[in-house]
Amino acid sequence: QVQLMESGGGLVQPGGSLRLSCIASRSIFGLKAMAWYRQVPGKQRELVASITTGGTTSYLDSVKGRFTISRDRTKLALYLQMNSLKPDDTAVYYCNAERQILGDRSDFWGQGTQVTVSS
Repeated sequence: QVQLMESGGGLVQPGGSLRLSCIASRSIFGLKAMAWYRQVPGKQRELVASITTGGTTSYLDSVKGRFTISRDRTKLALYLQMNSLKPDDTAVYYCNAERQILGDRSDFWGQGTQVTVSS
């Protein structure tokens, strides 16, 4: 079973920056994409940013121009650079890995890391 471990969350003032990291315990056969999701209490988990194995990225509209997703394949790592943070970015952020084998999708999730943007 693949384990994903996030780190880098914390408390930051509005306008500040954080860098989230996610390390996989091993390489994932059939990996299609990796992503960052976030969730606040009482709301559904939302997709923040994703990156395919081919390097194609996509972002939630509200974070475009502020967040950057990247991968380091040699380190089995996924990153999310978050700049110009806003209070609305406060959430638990989860690392996700999407695997597809013969058309069947399966997902791996990290335990989440709290990001709090507040003065």
